[in-house]
Amino acid sequence: MKPILTPLVHSIRQGLRTLWTRRRGAGPLPAADAGLRTTPGIAQLKKPLLAAGLVVAAGAGLWALARHPPVHSVPRGEVVLRTNLFSGQVSRFHDGSLLVLPGVHEIRSYPLRDQTWHAESMAKASGPAPAQSVEGLSIGLELSVRWAIDSDRLAQGASLGLPDDPAADIIEPAVQGVVYRILATHTVREIFSTQRAEIARQIETELRAKLAAEGLLLRTVQIGNVDLPADYRRGLDSLLAEGLATEKMRYTLELKDKRVKETELDAAADKVRRETAAEAAGREQIIAAKAQEEAMKHVLPFKQKQVEQRQLEAEAERQARVKQAEGAAQARRIEAQGEAEAREKLADAEAYRLARLGKVNAEQMAVEGALITRHPLLIQKTLADRLSDKIQVIIAPPPESGGFIASALVGGMKEAVAEPARDGGTGESGEGRKEQ
Repeated sequence: MKPILTPLVHSIRQGLRTLWTRRRGAGPLPAADAGLRTTPGIAQLKKPLLAAGLVVAAGAGLWALARHPPVHSVPRGEVVLRTNLFSGQVSRFHDGSLLVLPGVHEIRSYPLRDQTWHAESMAKASGPAPAQSVEGLSIGLELSVRWAIDSDRLAQGASLGLPDDPAADIIEPAVQGVVYRILATHTVREIFSTQRAEIARQIETELRAKLAAEGLLLRTVQIGNVDLPADYRRGLDSLLAEGLATEKMRYTLELKDKRVKETELDAAADKVRRETAAEAAGREQIIAAKAQEEAMKHVLPFKQKQVEQRQLEAEAERQARVKQAEGAAQARRIEAQGEAEAREKLADAEAYRLARLGKVNAEQMAVEGALITRHPLLIQKTLADRLSDKIQVIIAPPPESGGFIASALVGGMKEAVAEPARDGGTGESGEGRKEQ
């Protein structure tokens, strides 16, 4: 903006400077001729002033363009209709930017998203514009209309004069005209419960055709709470309570009737079950008796055979025991006889052994007596040998003759040995030598 205003200010300054120079060079003028003499100066200043005016206008235009640029941004979900004021041509623009020249173009924005309109004036039975039923009762209806603008017919709708607020100018009158007329042909009970879906479908069908003619698309029509008059609601509540009590009584009676039938059926089923069980038990007993009778035909011979077998087994066992006793007795006799014979033989053997031992001992004693007679010191040697492993020290008085230390112990034995030696021709010695 500063480069644009600089030439304009410069031109204005130049024109004022020229005018002031000319006025000073001419000097003071008379009052009568002042108007005449200033006329040529003003004529000379027309061109600079005109140029200055044009420059000022151009600068103001550029400043206005810089402050308010002729570019309009179309947000997402909206459509803009641009109308040429000279040719009347209508153009449609979606997301992006478009050129809008002041004094040349006119734009109107419309949202393409689905919108919802609520019939607040007819929501309450005591509201400003309630609906009327066929009985003439005022009822409130919460009605929601979901609608959108038909983008394909926007250009045509703009040319036909689509209002800036379609909800208030088109939808509300159309809804009231359709809803009031349809609800006036139905009763409160039908509106409240029995035909609510049918009424909503009928309203949606007629309303869709009306809005389509205006360039609007109807998505859905939903009927919410139905507000009834207080007196009618109380009567309806009592009627519903009585109806519920009647229905409850009817269901109670039906339930009791079904319970009676169920009891009868249970008794009949129990009777049939008991009869069937009794018949089955009787058949089982008959079958068991027949089976027992049939089994006895085979059991009795088998029992007889068992008795005979046991008798034979007892006889065989008796005979076996007799044979076993006879064998045992005979074995004892044989054992006793063998034992007697063995003892006799043992006695004979023992007698023979003793006789032989006596003879051997006698012969040995004879030999030892003869040996001791010839060598008397063998007695001392034998005594020392026999005492050597039992006695470590022997204390005895020394003999007077200076002989063997134990000569006093065996002195009597010498005399006993010397006597048979002196009797060399006696009968016992002779017999003993003869036996040797």
